[in-house]
Amino acid sequence: MPTVLPGRALAAAATATAAALLATALGVHTATAAATTAATAAATTDKVLVIGLDGVVLDRIKAANAPNLNGLMAQGLTARSTLYSSPMAATSSGPGWSTIATGVWPDKHGVKDNSFTGKNYGAYPDFLTRIENARPSLNTYAAADWEPITSTDQNGPVFSAKVDKRLSLKGDRDGYGSEDPKIAAAASAELRDQNPDAAFVYLGQVDSAGHSYGATSQQYLDAIARVDTLAGQLLTAVAARPTYAQENWKILVTTDHGHTDAGGHGGSTVQERGTFVIAKGAGIPAGSVRSDVKLVDVAATALSHVGVAAGSAIDGIALDAPDDNDAFDTLRPALQGRVDETGIPAGVKGYTHTPPAGWSVDNSRMGTGGVAEWAGWAFATDEFWSQSQRDQWRELNVRSRDVFAVADSDEWDDKSHTGSYDSTLITPAWPVTGGTTRTLTYQTHYRHEAGQTAQVLVSYNGGTPAVVKSHTADAVAQTESLTLRIPAGATDVKVQFRYTGSNNWFWTVDNVHLT
Repeated sequence: MPTVLPGRALAAAATATAAALLATALGVHTATAAATTAATAAATTDKVLVIGLDGVVLDRIKAANAPNLNGLMAQGLTARSTLYSSPMAATSSGPGWSTIATGVWPDKHGVKDNSFTGKNYGAYPDFLTRIENARPSLNTYAAADWEPITSTDQNGPVFSAKVDKRLSLKGDRDGYGSEDPKIAAAASAELRDQNPDAAFVYLGQVDSAGHSYGATSQQYLDAIARVDTLAGQLLTAVAARPTYAQENWKILVTTDHGHTDAGGHGGSTVQERGTFVIAKGAGIPAGSVRSDVKLVDVAATALSHVGVAAGSAIDGIALDAPDDNDAFDTLRPALQGRVDETGIPAGVKGYTHTPPAGWSVDNSRMGTGGVAEWAGWAFATDEFWSQSQRDQWRELNVRSRDVFAVADSDEWDDKSHTGSYDSTLITPAWPVTGGTTRTLTYQTHYRHEAGQTAQVLVSYNGGTPAVVKSHTADAVAQTESLTLRIPAGATDVKVQFRYTGSNNWFWTVDNVHLT
């Protein structure tokens, strides 16, 4: 059975053990792996390889003849995720690869479609460029057969001219005459014979097969099998390095968007928005599965692994970062399937009304009836909530992770009810010291309309709650930070999130912390 890890808690694995797993996954002979285990105990050189597979659906990898990719999943981490959709950006390659490379969402990097109009790479450069800026002595490499990724004369390039070595080929995009084999051969030689510290290699033919034949076709599976072979060449090249035993490699595999069953992407279905991250390396347990990983975490992980601190400059979080202890994520085992929401697939377990330990929901002013899933504050996943009604900005909640709290008067109103929507989410009583200041932070995704309210209130020592913030305008996937001035004599504080409305929009809250 896979190891399912809640939150960002990654069990620490011994370096020697992780090195042995990596060597085994890369096809190294058992005796070689054992020797590598002993030699790598004192490894001092950290290196990272990111393999980008265009338009690949995770479930189709599992169904395909793909021993290398499925082997990586067995020996490392598998994490599903979902993208934004319009108006933030289309589920297309320009925004997808820009998000992967920069570690920020489209509202920052500015790429909304394949025209690259509005790109803001100067403020939010790719992770290889960040490495060059911070540690120019490190060697960086990028190779792709979709020109905007690495070419200097196209809409991009996503990876800038600061990268030490870039290879750009023009793929013909038919899925069979692709330049992928040339890219893989050149990149394998670079990885094996040269000394890259951080590398990105793109393979594009699966996306072409998806457009031509659909994601459920045999042709799509065949394209995955061919790309798997090429990925295997890259992994073998890493393991064949003369200095491999003294190196600590992290391998990441990801995709820029999904595909519909019939073929195509760009829209807001979960199939088109579907992405994944596969990762192997020290500290990543074999066979582990996580639900809190986002596409922006690829860049964050690559940077962290080679010792470049990105900090708040990017949206991503390194895979081995400490757990943020988000209370809502503990609810995943309790999530249930739909009740009234017929548009959500029956097999998707993605909501509950039961709050985390210490939290509560006050529905004493809440109307009765309405759609059961949204009768007061609920706790839900993106896959569940965004499918309740597409193309109304629910898909833009990109900075929430895993399970988040949601109040949705728009969806609640879709079934007959009495009264209006009025529900309050309440934190535990957190200890404070009178006369000090504390900072309340939370992720918020709020769509405003006249007639609704979204208030943050605080109360000390069980006293009367006072409003400290009213959201009165759209706040799309933002981080809110509020300074609380603790009154003299206060020993505890509770925070309340009260939302009211009548067939208005919605408010989500996640990652609530008092520091």
